[in-house]
Amino acid sequence: MSNREACRIVGIDERTGQKWRNGRHAYGNRKALPPIDVVAAPSGPSRYLRETDRIHIADRLREKATIRVIAAELGRSPSTVSREVRRNRTMGTRGQWHYRPHAAQARADARRPRPKPRKISQTPELRDEVQGMLEEKWSPEQICHALRARFPDRPEMHVVHETVYQALYVQGRGQLRRELAGALRCGRARRRPQRQANRRRPRFTTPMVMISERPAEAADRAVPGHWEGDLIIGKDGKSAIGTLVERATRYVMLLHLPGDHSAEAVLGALTATVQTLPAQLMRSLTWDQGSEMARHGEFTLTTDIPVYFCDPASPWQRGSNENTNGLLRQYFPKGTDLSHHSSEHLIAVADQLNRRPRKTLGWETPAQRLHKLLTA
Repeated sequence: MSNREACRIVGIDERTGQKWRNGRHAYGNRKALPPIDVVAAPSGPSRYLRETDRIHIADRLREKATIRVIAAELGRSPSTVSREVRRNRTMGTRGQWHYRPHAAQARADARRPRPKPRKISQTPELRDEVQGMLEEKWSPEQICHALRARFPDRPEMHVVHETVYQALYVQGRGQLRRELAGALRCGRARRRPQRQANRRRPRFTTPMVMISERPAEAADRAVPGHWEGDLIIGKDGKSAIGTLVERATRYVMLLHLPGDHSAEAVLGALTATVQTLPAQLMRSLTWDQGSEMARHGEFTLTTDIPVYFCDPASPWQRGSNENTNGLLRQYFPKGTDLSHHSSEHLIAVADQLNRRPRKTLGWETPAQRLHKLLTA
């Protein structure tokens, strides 16, 4: 609207409205005053932008405010505001883009109703392609990339892997449901719920030293002696084998736990294993927050080795150990009783892994890399 029309609607003088919009002009010895800086109240706990938020965005865009400034005023992420403006802007009569809050609100309301028709169910050709790849034991992520390579110029044939999972778990009916266990590698007939990390209760009450306090020399893998540990669990959770991996060399050691994997059993096996190593090869140990490490304080007092704990639901903070556990499943498959394996067999398995060339080590073996670091 023009300044005159806006002032008429609001009920103020045109000159007053001009000052409100553009700031007071300088005259005489007075400096120009800036425009009125209206800061909206934070949006609060609402997940979605509300109409008042959109009105504030439109006002501040007219005042040439940046996206980051607007986001800070609303208490939102800059990407949220940027995405809102990009998705809900409209083309003006003069070929210019404008952001209109009420039209943006109407668009958002129209997109929100659920359930929505799903892409795979609406496109028979896409459904046949996905089903054929699933029958070939392809993962949803492999299907996603294969469709983009096979149909580069047809967006209607492109999906993300989450769309495939949704079609299997949410839409699965009849024959699709019966084939589900054989279609996915995990073999699950229903989706496993994931607990949120901030809602997980601690496994033990002993004070923990978190991984954020671990020395920098452990993070860059420059100095040997920093280890990562975990358990691989056997059938029905009744048996386990402890795993230790050295971060710089990927050298593997296995803990024999024939009876159980309680905190006391893990403490004894872990203490006996690390005492066979030279002092310069045992500087720290990183573990997850499993209950088997409830007596980590006693372990530190006995061995003088600090224990650092990963954040909840953060297995990537022990990446070397997680990768090694996957390799060990070739020797100790899931769903088998691990208590039948003797300590001699565990030593032989670890020795075989330590003599296997690794790409991440420049095709050296962990044993060779460890020997090289020790001699240096």
